[in-house]
Amino acid sequence: MTIPVKQIYPRTGDKETIYLKHAITNPNITVGDFTMYNDFVNDPTLFEKNNVLYHYPINDDKLQIGKFCSIACGAKFLFNSANHTLSSLSTYPFPLFFEEWGLEKKDVTNAWDNKGDIVIGNDVWIGYEAVILAGVTIGDGAIVGTRAVVTKDVLPYTIVGGVPAKPIKRRFPEETISALLEIQWWNWSEERIARNIGAIQSGNVEQLKQSM
Repeated sequence: MTIPVKQIYPRTGDKETIYLKHAITNPNITVGDFTMYNDFVNDPTLFEKNNVLYHYPINDDKLQIGKFCSIACGAKFLFNSANHTLSSLSTYPFPLFFEEWGLEKKDVTNAWDNKGDIVIGNDVWIGYEAVILAGVTIGDGAIVGTRAVVTKDVLPYTIVGGVPAKPIKRRFPEETISALLEIQWWNWSEERIARNIGAIQSGNVEQLKQSM
């Protein structure tokens, strides 16, 4: 069986859907196998330019996306340089204009608050035009609703939505979630996953356990 993981366009005749890993050139962005991005507005291969914003080398902040994620059109990842520091009496980014105000260039990062990297787990679905902010970790199996703005961490297998995003419900009972986090089917071989697609889609956790 041939699974086109090395092809940027896995679907014949479809130039709107890509395996995102193969469109990434920035070493501070990592994407797992089979994670897909769909964009019917812009060229999906321009994901780094259009979807990963305020991601400047001076911060060395990182975007990590796991395997088998589904990222919908227009989803955005906003990094630390989008922030204006709240420790100042003014929101104006004086350090950014160091030449104008006679400030030290090395202190330019004082213009914003550094909240850390963005980490997306495996099998995560990020909805249309959702926004993920710096410092957020989204757990395996989570779902982010359309146009949600995620400002805080999201637990595994939790559905969130709204502005700011809040938990709506857990996808499965705790017992099922614990089993899935232990099974980690996304780390299986392609052949093993292919043999168990039926069980995955039908929710047959017991069959997945037997395949471990």
